[in-house]
Amino acid sequence: MRLLPGPAHAAILSSFLLPFLASANTLDCENVRADNTDWTFKALGGPKSVLHSIENTASWTNVTYTIDLCTALKRKNEVSDDQKCPGGTRLCSIERVISKDDQTDVFSNAFPIAGELIDRGGSYLDPRWTRLKTSKLDTDSGKEGVRLEMKGGFKIVDGNKKKQKALVEFVCAKDLEGDENLWDPEDKYVDGNTKREEKAGGEPSLQFVEYDTSGKDEDILELLWKTKHACESTKKEEDEAKKNHWGFFTWFIIIAFLSTATYLIFGSWLNYNRYGARGWDLLPHGDTIRDVPYLFKDWMRRVMNTISGPGTRGGYAAV
Repeated sequence: MRLLPGPAHAAILSSFLLPFLASANTLDCENVRADNTDWTFKALGGPKSVLHSIENTASWTNVTYTIDLCTALKRKNEVSDDQKCPGGTRLCSIERVISKDDQTDVFSNAFPIAGELIDRGGSYLDPRWTRLKTSKLDTDSGKEGVRLEMKGGFKIVDGNKKKQKALVEFVCAKDLEGDENLWDPEDKYVDGNTKREEKAGGEPSLQFVEYDTSGKDEDILELLWKTKHACESTKKEEDEAKKNHWGFFTWFIIIAFLSTATYLIFGSWLNYNRYGARGWDLLPHGDTIRDVPYLFKDWMRRVMNTISGPGTRGGYAAV
């Protein structure tokens, strides 16, 4: 067997390995691990939005950032491709310009910040988690939680694509679920996106921090998410609760066993008091129960005969 030349061989191997490497490096909201510490953010799944307003001379620019930690965003209403982010987007930015005079709302731009967009003009999501307690950044000192870095998005600036990156900082807040006071945008997504019951002060759990466009090759969006699910003790407590919680199947077995035992005991008591029965005759439907092994054996024989089919006879046929 003749081997391919080095570069060609490497190219073929890469074409096979890249899909597997990409799938292994996708964002899993349910099983998050960083620095030997585990979190789960499945409860925060679904589209969640935050609004950032920029005041101009005669208008406002409203920028809505919508993120889904567990799956790609999918628009509920049909809009043209140039007014929505492409398929595979996990974090989408949509800009609208509102006139101060007549409050006219005009769509301005839509582009993906992060997502699996290698076949949509962008790149891989490449999610990376960092535990805040062991982070090397001075700004993370004293914080409990985890930071998510996502890539893959792009924005057209002066006719050229500029890479996008998102930093989502999940900070422990034991009294917050993480869906309080969320922005209800005009752009609706599958699974809904509504405002939640307000906490005291009305501060949203998901907050805009900064959108830095000063970089030459890459823009960086920073979001802050306050939630109890970022607390390092939350997942441990939830896992312990699951261990101590009996599932439906366990309860079904227990109830079925108790029901059967009650039926047999009560039936035996009736047969004893009414008919003076002894031995097998005590049990209700004793004859049927006694015949169960034989019935099962006969049923198995029928099943095997059905599977094997009719027998064949060897030799030659008469002419």
